[in-house]
Amino acid sequence: MAEKFNVIVEQGEDGYLISDVVELPGCHTQAKTYDELLKRTREAISVYLKAKKPIEIKPKFLSLQQIEV
Repeated sequence: MAEKFNVIVEQGEDGYLISDVVELPGCHTQAKTYDELLKRTREAISVYLKAKKPIEIKPKFLSLQQIEV
């Protein structure tokens, strides 16, 4: 059964898209296009899971907020 992960996508100052996998600390990548970013993110998750011990406790993602001050 496939696992689901929450991914935050941002655009860097250089225009590259950056993904950060919420449940996997340090699991992130970047690409020029959204399609390439998703492909690379899947690869990064796969490599991360093969290299790390299974995660016992996954945080439950609740929401993402953008606040202007």
